[in-house]
Amino acid sequence: MTILQTSPAVRLTTPEFFASVLATRPAVAVFDCDGTLWSGDAGYGFMVWSMESGLVSRNASDWLDSQYRLYRSGEVSEVEMCAEMVQVYAGLREDELRKASAEYFHSKVEAHVFPEMRELVSQLQAGGTEIWAVSSTNNWLIEEGVREFGIAAERVLAARVRVKDGVITSELLDVPTDEGKALSLERVGVPSPDAVFGNSIHDAAMLAIAKRAFPVNATPALLQIAGDKGWPVFFPAGTGE
Repeated sequence: MTILQTSPAVRLTTPEFFASVLATRPAVAVFDCDGTLWSGDAGYGFMVWSMESGLVSRNASDWLDSQYRLYRSGEVSEVEMCAEMVQVYAGLREDELRKASAEYFHSKVEAHVFPEMRELVSQLQAGGTEIWAVSSTNNWLIEEGVREFGIAAERVLAARVRVKDGVITSELLDVPTDEGKALSLERVGVPSPDAVFGNSIHDAAMLAIAKRAFPVNATPALLQIAGDKGWPVFFPAGTGE
């Protein structure tokens, strides 16, 4: 039996990465957030912080914790987990969540923003590129985080529930993950962005619709896909690669 060997993905240096992206003069560029614009999983971190700080009730915390354990064991899907991680805030006032999100991002996440990605977004914006952020983390945290990059809330596609009279409900509006990221972009009129940046297998479908795909800080699963598809990859300084 013949075993097909996957070609290793080409790894770009920082100058090569910037040159490769900017040379295409993308009209529209799309960025995943957790793991791509900053290191770590801010969505999971915020969930834990919410429970430890008492932002959500003990019953809700216990339920969410048990669901996350099931997710880790493969018994709860990625889309279900992402949905539940935004629905758990039902009943709280949105302004309270926005305040909490700002506190969490600036105290726990901001220091882990990749300087190279901040600079890239800045250069793209200076060249007139329309920037979108797509994430399966809740919209309050992502909107706060990408504000640091000059990305408007109107161009954020994230896990989102309906807010009625200032109060968060459990009615889901969107959970962009896996194929859902590509579908969310299509719904807002971005079916084939010029450049897409993502770090995990949950970004693969979104990367696949791009004219140019750029895995950033790629996980092993995404590295393999990048090798198969010929996508060059970039690891910011400090990622251990």
